[in-house]
Amino acid sequence: MEKINHARKYAKDFNILTRLYQYYALYILYIPIFSLFYKFKCERNKNLKKEPYIFAANHISYCDPFLMNMLTVRPLAYMAKKELYEVKGNFGKWVATNISRLGAFSVNREKLEVSTIKTSVDVFRAKFNLCIFPQGGIRKNKKIEEVNKGFVVIAKMVKADIVPVGISGMESYNWNIFKRKTVNLRMGTPISHELPYEEIIRQWKLQTAELTGYELVQSE
Repeated sequence: MEKINHARKYAKDFNILTRLYQYYALYILYIPIFSLFYKFKCERNKNLKKEPYIFAANHISYCDPFLMNMLTVRPLAYMAKKELYEVKGNFGKWVATNISRLGAFSVNREKLEVSTIKTSVDVFRAKFNLCIFPQGGIRKNKKIEEVNKGFVVIAKMVKADIVPVGISGMESYNWNIFKRKTVNLRMGTPISHELPYEEIIRQWKLQTAELTGYELVQSE
């Protein structure tokens, strides 16, 4: 059996069916259940243009992709760590199939591959926005520290500005319906892809720290 390249998707793969599946997962499954345990407060940037952006958020839980869809109210494609596609057995196949339906594609967190860049280009050809978590994995320590610079490379390749997003309040999961936790989702100000690499990273870290209230840890 030919091995599927989950890192390479095309513009035709990001379509109305992808968007409908995202609506189904968000409004039929996710929100009705998680609203029992959480209150969601969304602070959007009403001055964003209609053009596609890269939405770059801190990463604190497995729920973050759904939270990003809730906040942006835009068609999104997601970068998902390749390990999610490597789970064996029927459960692994189910995970790979469903996250792909949601608009996700595989990314190697250790090295930015050509397939990832080509897929990112096709995401914007399809008029979808791209969701990236620059921290490269879930971080619950309430600190904005080192980030993966690959999101800046992609922004310059596709010529898309970056919108920082701060997610806070779901650092630990809550299953008590009598004490609903508040989850804050806040958009920042777009960062131009034309700025130097280090300046883009500096601005993303600074804005994300402000949006979340997390500690900003300066690089030595």
